[in-house]
Amino acid sequence: MLSKNDSKLKVPEHVVIIPDGNRRWARLRGLKPWQGHEAGAEKIEELIRTAFDLGVKNFSFWGSSVDNLKKRPLLEKKALLDIYQKYFSRLLENKDIHKHQARVNIIGRWQEQFPQKLKTLLKKIMEKTAHYRNYNLNFFLAYNGDDEMVGAVRRIVEKYSDNKKITASVIKENLLTRDLPPVDFLVRTGGEPHFSAGFMMWDVANAQLYFTKKFFPDFGKNDFKKALKEFSNRERRLGK
Repeated sequence: MLSKNDSKLKVPEHVVIIPDGNRRWARLRGLKPWQGHEAGAEKIEELIRTAFDLGVKNFSFWGSSVDNLKKRPLLEKKALLDIYQKYFSRLLENKDIHKHQARVNIIGRWQEQFPQKLKTLLKKIMEKTAHYRNYNLNFFLAYNGDDEMVGAVRRIVEKYSDNKKITASVIKENLLTRDLPPVDFLVRTGGEPHFSAGFMMWDVANAQLYFTKKFFPDFGKNDFKKALKEFSNRERRLGK
């Protein structure tokens, strides 16, 4: 339930969360890395509910990079894919998704990297929510921003003649995020204030940034509201 103060927030249209710190959270507790990922997955459901209640129209999570799936130990990779299977199975029946009519988008190279059972599940979620238009809930899986940009350049070269004028809109139309608005607010947990693998490099050009030392499994709805309150109090000049 929203408080009186929550209703006064200037809510960004597109919020991204980079959920860093799952493995370190687990290590501090003597747990296996995938137990940190499991705790992080549980936290996502709470944040989705909060974002919908606050009116965040586009809510995005970076679930994994290409390197996460290629370079992590085999047991951790298998456990991560099992967590995806479990979590997205729950998401398929999540009442908040259907109550708020949120379209689920899966963005990245997941169709190349994931096992068939998981790919079938992700496609089913997207198909089941494809007609929803009130919200976008976006998961970036097996995704790198630099890889996305290289792919966009290749598509432009293949599609257009040499005399085609390349504009910002042409570039956007050839990104994996072509249907999403620019990012207004990016939150990274885990205490390391940096980007990784060029995440959404085109779409974060004018984003406000928020870094917290909390590991993602400890980042709850009140922390999220605190971050949004800070955004609400900032002035966005956009170069003016």
